[in-house]
Formats: sequence, structure tokens, C-alpha cells
Amino acid sequence: MSQLSMSPTPARDSLVSVSGLAKSFGDHTVLRSIDFEVAPGSVTVLIGPSGSGKTTVLRSLNALDVADAGRIRIGDVEVDFADRPVTKKQVAALRAQSGMVFQAHHLFPHLSVLENLTAGPVLAQRRDRDEAETEARQLLRLVGLAEKADAYPFQLSGGQQQRVGIARALAVRPKLMLFDEPTSALDPELVGEVLKVMKDLAAQGWTMVVVTHEIRFAQQVADQVLFLDGGVIVERGTPAEVLTHPGTERARQFLHRILDPLD
Repeated sequence: MSQLSMSPTPARDSLVSVSGLAKSFGDHTVLRSIDFEVAPGSVTVLIGPSGSGKTTVLRSLNALDVADAGRIRIGDVEVDFADRPVTKKQVAALRAQSGMVFQAHHLFPHLSVLENLTAGPVLAQRRDRDEAETEARQLLRLVGLAEKADAYPFQLSGGQQQRVGIARALAVRPKLMLFDEPTSALDPELVGEVLKVMKDLAAQGWTMVVVTHEIRFAQQVADQVLFLDGGVIVERGTPAEVLTHPGTERARQFLHRILDPLD
């Protein structure tokens, strides 16, 4: 796949800093004082059982869920959620730092692949259309879909749609890429093509935070793994530390069920 030259390379110790992050929905507490940092050019993988808070962490980073407490910094943008009310301007500034890939691709069905990629840069960022189209075609080469620029989403396989979703997230020139179980809705034979694109992005130095149950992907790509349960980070460390030699019984039980589901 083609090398993409716009990979961000921030010159500070951490690109992302999360401190004291907390979130409740009504009486249900989802996150309890989450703290972690993400180095530029690194891959952080969040794992844990359903309901552990992984997706809420990711959505908080993108300001799709506004935290109740704590601070998030991405690059030079920092929001302290204790300062109420959190303004639309703050939310927009934080959201502009990242590109997010969801479980479902959420492509616009009435737009071509190329139009899906240029909508954000042209309409939201007010960038030149010709420039946006040139960059979009470069991104389609990156994800192996250069020949699909004029196709519509219904003409693509699930894996191709998700790869377009990745290209669309990259098109807004984010500092941080967020992936929320991007392969969970795919047929098993299509998972590999999406993971291949993500591995290529990691190799090119994109900073990524990934929620996934693909443990072998985490072993191959992650720089740090966070195991969440009950809204807290139970374990953190390298893939070898958390995935191969977990220190808690809860993590061992979870990994056993994921890696040996028939036992």
C-alpha cells in the first residue's frame, strides 16, 4: 500500500493525556477516574468485557460523550470537564483532534466513495475541493481501494466499506485515530483486510487508540494495553505483560474466554 506523508509527528512526550475521567449515565456509573497517556506514534489497545467502559473512553476522547469529571488533552487542546458548562467550542476543538472509525462504517449511501472522503474536508474544514480530492485519492490508495473512488457504498463488501471508513477518518487530518471494534460487524473472512490497513497505519507512525477483541492484533501492534473492568483500568502494560502474563485473575479469566471460547 502507498505511504501517506501526512502522518502526524508531535514533538512532546505524550499526545494524549487523560486524568480522572469519570462518566455516568443516570444512576449507572460507567467510568471511575480513568488515567492514562498515549505517546505520539504509539498504539494503545483497550480490552475488557462488555460494559467495562472501553467504548465510553473512546467516545469521550472524541467528545461524543461529554465526561462528568476529569481532563482530556489531545495535542495542544485540553478540556477540564470539572469546569461547567463545557461549551460547544470546547467540544468542537477536542473533536477536531481525532478521526473515529466505528463498528459500522456509517458512510453516506447517496454519495460516492470519493464524495464520502471529501465531505468533511470541504464542508466542515472549508478546504479546497481539488486539494481534498487529490488527498482522498491518495488515501484510497493507502487502504487499497484506488479503483473504487466512483463506486457507491452498496457496491462494496463490508470490509471495503470499513476501509473507506478508515480513509474518511484520515481525510480530516487528525492527530489521533480512534477505532471502536472496527472488525466486530464483519464476516470473519473480511476481518484480515481491515486489520492489515490498521497495521500499516501503525507502522507509518499514526497514533491510535483501539477498542478491540482481536487479541492477536493487540499482541502484534500495541505499545500498551489497558484492561478495563467495571469502569476502571485493572491492568496496564505491554502486550507481553497484560496479554501473556496478566497479573490479575479477572484478566486471566477474560483472556481465557476470548482465546479459548469453546473451553
